[in-house]
Amino acid sequence: MNAPRLSAVLWDMDGTLVDTEPYWMAAETPLIESFGGTWSHEQALSLVGLGLEDSARILQGTGVRMSVDDIIAHLTDEVMRQLAVTGVPFRPGARELLASLRAAGVKTALVTMSMRRMATAVVDLIDFDAFDVIIAGDDAVRPKPFPDPYLQACEALGVTPDEAVAIEDSPNGLRSAVASGAAVIGVPLMVSLAGAGAHTVWPSLDGRTVDHVVEFHSRHRTAGRGAAEEVAR
Repeated sequence: MNAPRLSAVLWDMDGTLVDTEPYWMAAETPLIESFGGTWSHEQALSLVGLGLEDSARILQGTGVRMSVDDIIAHLTDEVMRQLAVTGVPFRPGARELLASLRAAGVKTALVTMSMRRMATAVVDLIDFDAFDVIIAGDDAVRPKPFPDPYLQACEALGVTPDEAVAIEDSPNGLRSAVASGAAVIGVPLMVSLAGAGAHTVWPSLDGRTVDHVVEFHSRHRTAGRGAAEEVAR
């Protein structure tokens, strides 16, 4: 029996496709300080890849006297304001790889815990038709690190997880993608990915093309099939 072929690539947004994590941190600190709290770089790093509702509750714990929804709206507005000024801060090689996948006819989804209005704003700033599907934080049944966002993306694309590759930069995102059954590439940015379960780690997407993704997916699925056959024996 042949291993599944690559049909789709599922992209995380913040920190994977675009380097917006500094924008989120720049929005968090003044908000917390406005309520008399303090916020360290290490605390900010702990929110990388976390769902916005969970992040908002952590900010409430620092003394931010706002509702979860209001905190999310405030942070999203601030990050979108920065994006409007700077444009899309693609991570090295991300735009080129995405364009390579689209040119090859590979389906693509954006799977992010940011709000849909922000995800749509980012996608609208990309100068080509980049994604077939967006699954945002306000679409997910359960947030990362649960597998739901990636499973929802596969369902919307009409593919099975074993036909998909996911690309992530955070431990929470990796756990979500791995639990979905996709083959997962980690591309670290601000936090270590050690122990988070990535099937491979690429230091950067720079120079990567659709051929590299297809090769990774094929090797991963062939190895997995061989392991399953060995267990069956």
